[in-house]
Amino acid sequence: MDTGMGRRGVVWKTPSVSGFGLKMFACVSMLIYHIGISVVEHGMIHLDQYTQQQLSQALSDSPDLMMLAGIGSVMQMIGGLAVPIFAFLLVEGFRNTSSYKRYLLSVTVFALISEVPYDLAMKQTVWDLSSQNAMLGTVICLLMLYFLDMFKERRGFMASWVRFCIVLGAVIWAALFRVRFGPTMVLLTSVFYLFYARNVLKTVFGIVISLIHVTGPLSFYGIWCYNGQTKHEELKYVFYAFYPVHLLVLGVVVTFFMK
Repeated sequence: MDTGMGRRGVVWKTPSVSGFGLKMFACVSMLIYHIGISVVEHGMIHLDQYTQQQLSQALSDSPDLMMLAGIGSVMQMIGGLAVPIFAFLLVEGFRNTSSYKRYLLSVTVFALISEVPYDLAMKQTVWDLSSQNAMLGTVICLLMLYFLDMFKERRGFMASWVRFCIVLGAVIWAALFRVRFGPTMVLLTSVFYLFYARNVLKTVFGIVISLIHVTGPLSFYGIWCYNGQTKHEELKYVFYAFYPVHLLVLGVVVTFFMK
């Protein structure tokens, strides 16, 4: 018997990942990201108390502080995995929603609710305009998708130019509002929508854009394995609420128990 054939008879099967699975993975990645910033950087290292020069000196003097800084950086890199997945799921939600207005209203309400918890977790204050929470970027993306959808059947140079201007306008708004992950989220959402049926181009452009977050391209394996199923739709508001709730918990812990 020839044992040198190895596993030639075994066929590699791509895992099947539902929308629920992608959401769970993205939420865990986002939670790790926020713990890295709020708890590790602000609660344990007290990053806001140092100037850049003082921080460099403190890191060189303290191996423990250096280790904490490394852990915080790795946790933030893990958070980069969530951005492409949220952009992908946003386009899926937009294409399959039964009511765009209700979808937009729900996301807008949770974006507004999330601002104080976001500021508390990220800046340990109830109001800070230096950056805005990521759900505001989702609102901008949904508005962009609405206008892009108006021109989905148009062809030619002028239609392409209008689509370019719509995407550019959304990027500018995300940058002006200083939305966390804003410009990247806008660009990824536009790629997932405009190249929806062209998997190779969608993946290549998406990976290139995701490189800004280092680990972002790794998320495309999960996206490639997406099976099109959206299980547990009754839990969608739980996922919406997870964002402000976990930020509020982190903000309270860091602001009142670690300062």
